[in-house]
Amino acid sequence: MNGPGQRRRPETSGPASGDPGWLALDDDELLHRIESLAPEHAHDGELLEVVGSRRHFFVRQEAAKRVRDGERLKAFATDRHIGQILVRQMTRADDAGYLKALVESSRHIEVRNAAAAQLCLLAADDRPRLDPGVSP
Repeated sequence: MNGPGQRRRPETSGPASGDPGWLALDDDELLHRIESLAPEHAHDGELLEVVGSRRHFFVRQEAAKRVRDGERLKAFATDRHIGQILVRQMTRADDAGYLKALVESSRHIEVRNAAAAQLCLLAADDRPRLDPGVSP
C-alpha cells in the first residue's frame, strides 16, 4: 500500500519465490481461482493476502471485488486500485461519512471520483419519492 510520501512499489507478474498459499500460483491460475469462487465463499483471508501483495493491480482488483466483507478493504483505501473497488461496494447511508472523507483526502482522482459517485447514489436514495399513483 502506498501512502503519502511513499514511493510506488513495483508490481510483480507471477509468484515470487517462497510465496505461500494462493500467492504461489501464477497469474492465470490465481485469477481462475478468484473468479471461480462461489458467492458465499469463505476465502476473504486469502483474497486479502492477494489484495495486499505486490501482484499486478488487475489481479489485486479482481481479488478485492470478491472480498465479501467490504469493511476489511478499508485498510487498503489509499491504494487507488483497491480504493475504487472499496467505494463501489459502499452503498449504505452509514458509510456516507467515510465516502466524504475519501473525496476530501484521497490523492487519487479515481478514488475521489468513485467515492463522489457513490455519494450521489446515496443522496438519490435518500430523496423522497412520489407515489406514481398520486398526482402532485
